[in-house]
Amino acid sequence: MLRITEPFHGSVLNRRHGEEVSGGLKIVVRGEAPPYGQVAVNGEPAQLAGGWFEAPVVLRERETDIEAVYDGAYGHQEHRVRVVWDRNSRPRYRFSVDDNSFWWRDLIQQEYGRLFDSWYLAMFRRLHEEYGAKFVLNIYYETEDGFQLPQVSDRYRGEWEECSEWLKLAFHARANLPDRPYQYASGERLIEDLRLVKEQIIRFAGEQTYSPPTVIHWGMVPPPALPRLAEEGVRVLSGFFGLRAGGHDINYFLDDVRSEQVRVHDCLMDFDTGIVFSQVDIVCNNTPLEQIEPTLAPLLEDPHRAEIMDLFTHEQYFWDFYRNYIPDHPQRIEAAIRFVTEHGYEPVLFHEGFLGAPE
Repeated sequence: MLRITEPFHGSVLNRRHGEEVSGGLKIVVRGEAPPYGQVAVNGEPAQLAGGWFEAPVVLRERETDIEAVYDGAYGHQEHRVRVVWDRNSRPRYRFSVDDNSFWWRDLIQQEYGRLFDSWYLAMFRRLHEEYGAKFVLNIYYETEDGFQLPQVSDRYRGEWEECSEWLKLAFHARANLPDRPYQYASGERLIEDLRLVKEQIIRFAGEQTYSPPTVIHWGMVPPPALPRLAEEGVRVLSGFFGLRAGGHDINYFLDDVRSEQVRVHDCLMDFDTGIVFSQVDIVCNNTPLEQIEPTLAPLLEDPHRAEIMDLFTHEQYFWDFYRNYIPDHPQRIEAAIRFVTEHGYEPVLFHEGFLGAPE
C-alpha cells in the first residue's frame, strides 16, 4: 500500500525541518510504496529503493497538500497529507500557569491599594522586567469555599490594562472540582462556563487582558466541543499527550497515533477546526530545581522540539498553606525562563499570530 510516512498529516514544519530556499522551505517527503511501479510526489518523480520512496517538495504557502501517486503492477494508488509551514518561525517560548484561585482571595482579603502589592503578581512583574517574560494565568469562575469572580472589584482595571501586553487572564474551568470537568461534558456547558469567565475578565480587567484559553482543565474535551472552542477564538490547546496504562491521556481525546505525533513532534494541526495541539515541555511544579536545565537542555538538540518551548506550572504550589507547598517554586519558574532566555528564545503568547509568531 502506498503511504506517506513523513511528514505526518497536520505536521507543523519550520526551518529546522528542511532547507530554507527563496520564498519557501524545501523538505523531503518519504513513504512506503508497492514494488514494480513508479511513484510521483506532487507531479514529480520520486526516488525508489527497497519499498520506500522519497522526493523533495518546496512549501510556499501556509498550508500545502502533498500527494503521492503510484502506478504499476499493484494498480493506481494515491495518498495525500496536508502540512503547515510556520514560515515566520523563530525560537520562542510561552509560559502558562494553571489553577489560579488562591491569589484572587488574597487580593480581596488584603484589599491591596495597587494590583502589584500582591506578592504573587509582583513575582511575575519582576520576571517580566528582568527577562521580558509574558504570562497567561488560567483562572476559575468559582471555588469550593464560595468565592466567585463577580466578587472581584474593577478598581485595578487600569493597572490590568497597562500590563496587558505581557500578563493575560484566560478561562480554565468553572471550578477546580470535580476533576476532569469537561471530559464527557457537552460543548454547550463548556462554552457557557468559558463565557462566564470571559465576561468577568473583561468587566474587571478590560478586553485587552482577556486571552482565549490554551489549556482546558485536565486537558480532556470531547471532540464535538472543539469546533465550539474554535468559534470562541481558541487557536492552540496544550496538553501532555503521554502514554499511560490505559492509553494516551490529557490529550483532548486525540487518537493514539496523533497523540504520539504531538508527543514526539511538539505540534499538530487539526484542519477541521484550525486548532494546533501543543506538547507541554516542562511542568515546573513537578520538576526539582536542579532538574530544570537537564529537562530542557535535550530539547535544544531535537529538531522536532527545539523551536517552541511550552512552559507550564500550577498556582497552588506557591502558597505555604497548601498541603503540597513547594518552597522553591518561584526559583523553578525563574530557572526555566532564564534557561530559554539565555538560549535565545523570545517570549510570546500563543493566541497571537501563529503559535506566537507572525503569520
